[in-house]
Amino acid sequence: MKKLLLRLITTIVIISLGLITGGYFALMKGAPHVDEIRGYIPSNGAKVYADDDTLIGEFNIEKGEHVLISRIPDHLLKAIVSVEDSNFWAHKGLDHLAIIRAILKDIIAGKIKEGASTITQQLAKVVFLSPEKTVIRKLKEMILAYRIEQKLTKEEILELYLNKVYFGNGAYGVEMASKAYFGKSVSDITLSEASLLCGLVKAPSRYSPYRNLDEAKQRQYIVLKRMNEEGYITKKQLDEAYKQPLYLSSLRYKEYTPNYFLEYIRKHLEDEYGVDMVYKGGIKVYTTLNRDMQDAAVTALKEGLRTLDKRQGFRGVLEHKEIDAEKEMAENGKSKNVIIMPGDLMTATVLKVASSVATVKSRGIIGKLFISDADWARKAVDSRGKIIKRSEIFRLTDILKAGDIINVRVKDAKGEEPLFALEQEPLVQGALVSIEVSTGYIRAIVGGYDFNKSEFNRAVFAKRQAGSAFKPIVFAAAIDSGYTPASVVMDAPLSYANEGFGDWTPGNYDEKYRGSTRLREALAYSRNIVTIKLLEDIGVQRVVKFARKVGINGPFPNDLTLALGSLSISPLEITSAFTVFAREGVNINPVGVKYILNSEGNIIANNKPEGVRAIDPQTAFLTTSMLEEVVTQGTGGKAKALNRPVAGKTGTTNDYKDAWFIGYTNELASGVWVGFDDMRTLGKNETGSSAAAPIWVSFMQKALSSSGEEIKPFHVPDGIVTAVIDPLTGLLATNDSEKMVEFFKEGSVPKERSTKSHRDMVRKQQEEMSKIQTH
Repeated sequence: MKKLLLRLITTIVIISLGLITGGYFALMKGAPHVDEIRGYIPSNGAKVYADDDTLIGEFNIEKGEHVLISRIPDHLLKAIVSVEDSNFWAHKGLDHLAIIRAILKDIIAGKIKEGASTITQQLAKVVFLSPEKTVIRKLKEMILAYRIEQKLTKEEILELYLNKVYFGNGAYGVEMASKAYFGKSVSDITLSEASLLCGLVKAPSRYSPYRNLDEAKQRQYIVLKRMNEEGYITKKQLDEAYKQPLYLSSLRYKEYTPNYFLEYIRKHLEDEYGVDMVYKGGIKVYTTLNRDMQDAAVTALKEGLRTLDKRQGFRGVLEHKEIDAEKEMAENGKSKNVIIMPGDLMTATVLKVASSVATVKSRGIIGKLFISDADWARKAVDSRGKIIKRSEIFRLTDILKAGDIINVRVKDAKGEEPLFALEQEPLVQGALVSIEVSTGYIRAIVGGYDFNKSEFNRAVFAKRQAGSAFKPIVFAAAIDSGYTPASVVMDAPLSYANEGFGDWTPGNYDEKYRGSTRLREALAYSRNIVTIKLLEDIGVQRVVKFARKVGINGPFPNDLTLALGSLSISPLEITSAFTVFAREGVNINPVGVKYILNSEGNIIANNKPEGVRAIDPQTAFLTTSMLEEVVTQGTGGKAKALNRPVAGKTGTTNDYKDAWFIGYTNELASGVWVGFDDMRTLGKNETGSSAAAPIWVSFMQKALSSSGEEIKPFHVPDGIVTAVIDPLTGLLATNDSEKMVEFFKEGSVPKERSTKSHRDMVRKQQEEMSKIQTH
């Protein structure tokens, strides 16, 4: 009987051990080997520097920016341990007392509710496992945590954890979080800021200071209190840290990061050197980016797109929630020392609304929104821009009610009640690229309104119709073929049969005709008919050949619509083409990388600017001279605000789907494109002059303000002469004609003088043409 019982017990033990062992192996089947965790310590990815040798980015396989534990302040390490795993330094991966406590709470709740995860368990989950709450996943997490503790030191575990964990607001890792919430590196984080960050880990969305400041502050206090209970800080330090003002700056930080430029560099490096070199090679990449210009570019594009979006109308509030207005009014963030700055963009809750003023609350701070700062919203539109309602007599109560969630901008942060202005996030997109004329260095790239919403780099990869922005190429090719700025072309009705796609009757933008028109004024006022006639005369292939010389690669339409910019082109490509005119005919391919060092510090690439003569300097200068007139007299008039010599061209495509402004000074060439990704219209009269040029001007004013270079006119090369002509006929002036000075290539000055009969004939033509209107 005893032997039988012993055999039974032995059998049960063996079966149990077998089941446990089998269960263990089944449980861990497919789970990564813990040795792999060392592979998660970021390999030596490329470091990217701006033109002033400031580090602006790193290319790592992992999300976030890896930072060594030696750079993380001691008070942040103590804060995260206090609130997330107070026994971290003592346990071997599992906190058994916490597990028992959690199991009891889960039994009471009837589901897995309490995690009791140590920092090591959290690391195992973040690196290896899915976030699902199941018993199997929890058991795997425990086993992996135990293995991790055997392989890594506590410092290595904590460093890896702080570089992996999610802090909300798109920030992975403590370095990225520090920049996202406070606009600075983690090494500069204060105790107050560290406690707020560490409080986010448990529930990043719930405790976000942007979503609910009260809960964020309550969570911050819990972190500080735990630090005090663990003996890391005194009660006095707790109180001081809690009362310290918070300078939240995530939106500003996100705006000014050069993400689009970095992605441009990343793709270039991957194409040129391969993925392994980029992410494991330890290279240092020194780029051409100017940080001040990049900041100016981002600001100009964002402000310009917001302004355009407001002209299109108000699409309504973000959402609505039921609120206790009296309770919300009683809890004012001013008492919590939260700092807001003029220009900050944020969401706000409407607490009260009257006809001319609303009381709103953002980041826990209560302020006013007056009707004058929301007047643009009198036009209500749907998500496609279709007008729903236009209020002649406008009241805030027409668009807002208590509980509405809206976007606002801080207008004035002084006084007890800050002032807010109504905002909305644009649906319209845009791009800006800026190139230094003398070197071809790319100084700024912005490829869209918000990189975090759309990583597609429109400045480099969007191929959109150029519209009238392509006309300078046609005019320059005509100059290269023997035309002069004084050459006259008849601006009159034009019609073609079967022009490759059926009958075609082009017209001018203003639906009028000017009769005899000099090339200079035809380009200044963007006359379609004159451009088409020039292209027809010199030939499509000659213009295509000329375009390729200045760096435009096509493909090109093989018909006369090319005159009106029917080709598709990126902002970077067309801006680079304009630099050839600014550079007196020399083409330099755009340069984003100056030089690259390998992991040993040796130069493996050195991109010195190399220019190639593309067109003669006289053609380039005459084109520049005509483009100056576009600014001083024509469609590019907004660029006069720079108060210096500027050459540029607007561009607008059919149905106002694209708006362009490409222009340059002696120092800098920049291009702006504005449009919708889905090719819808920008709206009537949203031309290059109204939609794109203001962005260009705003950027260039800031970009050139600190250049310190003397303002000079565009250089006149050898081989250029001047002559006094009659602006009416384009012929040499006489005593009884009007007079203007015109530039010519040597040998191309007209021989014929303007006569009274010439002038009378031209005036008669112009009078007749003025009576004709395109319908």
